[in-house]
Amino acid sequence: MSIIVNKKFNFSTPFLYGYKKFSLPIISPDGKSAWPELFPIEKISELRKTVGEHYFMAQMMLEFTPPDKIRLDPGMIQLYDADFDYINCKIDQWRITGAAMYWDPALGHKNTDSSVCAIIFRDDKSHNIFLHDMLYMVVPNECPQPLTYQCDLVLDFMSKYKLHRISVETNGLGNALPEILGDKIASRGGGISVQKIFNNTKKETRILNTFEPLLGAGRMFAHTRIQKTPFFSEMLGWSPIGGIGHDDGLDAVAGAININPIPTRPFGNQIHTYRANTNFKI
Repeated sequence: MSIIVNKKFNFSTPFLYGYKKFSLPIISPDGKSAWPELFPIEKISELRKTVGEHYFMAQMMLEFTPPDKIRLDPGMIQLYDADFDYINCKIDQWRITGAAMYWDPALGHKNTDSSVCAIIFRDDKSHNIFLHDMLYMVVPNECPQPLTYQCDLVLDFMSKYKLHRISVETNGLGNALPEILGDKIASRGGGISVQKIFNNTKKETRILNTFEPLLGAGRMFAHTRIQKTPFFSEMLGWSPIGGIGHDDGLDAVAGAININPIPTRPFGNQIHTYRANTNFKI
């Protein structure tokens, strides 16, 4: 096969020269749906809550937001001060259906990356997420075994909340951690499972995709004790372009939200025994 090339052809004419730009956002300036038969305004509102404001504006309203302008607003998190009711499986009026604990490990020395554990509860009926507690671990610089030291702190943290499964991020430093943690669990009598999590998605993308829809929909809750941790200051300093501040707590919470939770069941009802009627003839 031969190809004939026109040597007189050049690329001096700009691409798409003479074409006019046409864009049709899903919502018109007067607040109406551009395609009401397929996308009634109620369905658009649900879509907006599901995907988050950033992606909705970019994909559905055709308005691009530069990454350096995107922020996470901690003011959009609703605070609560109720403890988890293990008997009825509730937090205040919300029925809790699942729990998750996630560990984003680091050496944890002062002025380095934080080693953080996060515990979340979730309500599958209203799709709310409850950030119930966080453990930011600081390891003394003279500690000869920083990971072993942290394992004891983590297991005590788990015991406080009666949790029996922990997910550990195994990227980098965390690769050897499940084995160390497993030995510690065995020395305490077992009863705890360790799930290995390897992330191959960029951290900034994981954080944005996790938090932005929850915040925009008003489905993110946090216990008031979280205010005493660095978590909210991490939110204020975070940017998807990275390199602005610490984000270890954000990464741990995003990990906890994205893993499959442990189902929770109320066990407050007393067990009733019944006696069968055996006074019969065959």
